[in-house]
Amino acid sequence: MSTVELQAQDVTPELTVIRPTRGWVGLNLRELWHYRELIYFLIWRDIKVRYKQTVLGAAWAIIQPFFTMVVFAVFFGALAKIPTDGIPYPIFSYTALLPWQLLETGISKAGNSLVAGRNLLTKVYFPRLAIPMAPVIAGLIDFALAFLVLIGMMFYYEYSPTSAIWTLPFFILLTLITALGAGLWLSALNVQYRDVGYIIPFIVRLWFFLTPITYSASLVPEQFQLLYGINPMVGVVEGFRWAMLGIGDPPSILIGVSAIISLLLLISGAYYFRRMERTFADVV
Repeated sequence: MSTVELQAQDVTPELTVIRPTRGWVGLNLRELWHYRELIYFLIWRDIKVRYKQTVLGAAWAIIQPFFTMVVFAVFFGALAKIPTDGIPYPIFSYTALLPWQLLETGISKAGNSLVAGRNLLTKVYFPRLAIPMAPVIAGLIDFALAFLVLIGMMFYYEYSPTSAIWTLPFFILLTLITALGAGLWLSALNVQYRDVGYIIPFIVRLWFFLTPITYSASLVPEQFQLLYGINPMVGVVEGFRWAMLGIGDPPSILIGVSAIISLLLLISGAYYFRRMERTFADVV
């Protein structure tokens, strides 16, 4: 008997038993780590599909926030003259648009991910959490490209990043947690109720106006600041402006409230997603 035949006899195929779940189940993050290569593939697929057959390609990641900033600078900066704590309005608004674009893209893509990926969902087994997670992480590519424009704008307006720039990864992580938490809730609900797919743009637009992007959070009366911080993006946006432009004091209270709300949103969304995923293949 050859060596190859002996080695073939020693190989025992891995057996995976799939059983239906009941009630509230654990997140099973170990399984998610086991399928990390699949998550990487889904992320890469999302990046390629997003700009496939487009003339400008990944340049859209820069064009969208940049021209949005231009419109805001004309109407809210030049015409409405909204206070910006002494910062030129273009860089004031663009700094806030960066984390917001990351959130908006993540929620919009993740909220519709299960319905859009129904063919994959009904044919093979894998952790369903990977589907809404992939577009949220993929948004970091757009964020990185748009961030380069912010560096150029800061150079043009002669602003230097503050010593607190090291805190930016924390604010980016908080944005990803918020986007994933909301995306898990919306994607699971979207499978059951297709109305959610039509509601997502409205939710995102309403959330936009409740976030200090076109205005400063300092305009909100002090007695309402804690309540205002329930919106997790308030702490993120103010944190971005503080870290990059040195506006105001460290947003400790806002960040604390925002971080708690974001974590609650993620944990509750993950458990609800896991509870409902047993019906995804049948309903979608």
